[in-house]
Amino acid sequence: MQTQARPVTLIGAPLEEGSGRRGAAMGPAALRIAGVDRTLVDLGYDVADAGDVQVVPARDLPNLPKAHNLRTVGAFARALEAGVYEIAAAGRFPIILGGDHSLSMGSVSGMARHAAQQGRPLFVLWLDAHSDFNTPATSPSGNIHGMPVAFFCGQAEIAEVLPKDRPLVDPRNVFQVGIRSVDAPERELIKEHGVNVFDMRSIDEQGVAAIMRDILGTVSAANGLLHVSLDVDFLDPEIAPGVGTTVPGGATFREAHLIMEMLCDSGLVSSLDLVELNPFLDDRGKSARILVELTASLFGRRIFDRPTRAA
Repeated sequence: MQTQARPVTLIGAPLEEGSGRRGAAMGPAALRIAGVDRTLVDLGYDVADAGDVQVVPARDLPNLPKAHNLRTVGAFARALEAGVYEIAAAGRFPIILGGDHSLSMGSVSGMARHAAQQGRPLFVLWLDAHSDFNTPATSPSGNIHGMPVAFFCGQAEIAEVLPKDRPLVDPRNVFQVGIRSVDAPERELIKEHGVNVFDMRSIDEQGVAAIMRDILGTVSAANGLLHVSLDVDFLDPEIAPGVGTTVPGGATFREAHLIMEMLCDSGLVSSLDLVELNPFLDDRGKSARILVELTASLFGRRIFDRPTRAA
């Protein structure tokens, strides 16, 4: 696996202001308590922890009624764009511990800058129940965690959070898997801009293996970098309840592990978000532990390598 040769840097993003409810700011601590660093060390990786991003609200940004808490979210986006870019440029693999999904405005933008300097396209695998392609004009809630994909594709310029001339992700290079909750105006934007969407019906009909083979084949043929953004609500809430935006009918434990194992085998992944973990809503750390187990699969551990409890 190509990623295994790369050292790993963890960076925490205790951001909850993009989601409209409290709790996701505790996500980075919960992932560390669940042993994300120790798990990667046990797999043979050189792991550094850069700690949590610390910001003050960006006073140059306006207060917008349809983009709640923009000053705080914007400050995180700026810090993460710079931090993730620096980690990737140093030859390390960034893992962003979240935090709500608005953090991807910064993390993906940082990887887009790195990819542009490498002369390679950036692809994004968005594992989520939601498409997050809203804009302030289309969002029914005004919560920015529903806007990051539109933002890093250049379709939701929210004030001057990041420079308008920054490298963007081509919407046709975004692959969304597990989708099962999309707003009507958002659906039209997705169709207009050519985002690739594989909803749960697609998974049921085609299977995750066939879908992932197509996605990975596309990335490989383009010599692209691949950023993976994993939202807890990609999984069925019966498996991972620790999220504030539960949608029934999500991916199974085995489907999620298969995706991670195929990503590992491909050697194409360059960065990872772990987002929307809300420990306050979790069941004794269950969701945090599952995210750590999925991360381990992405980095080379096979689910059947682990000893099973005797019956």
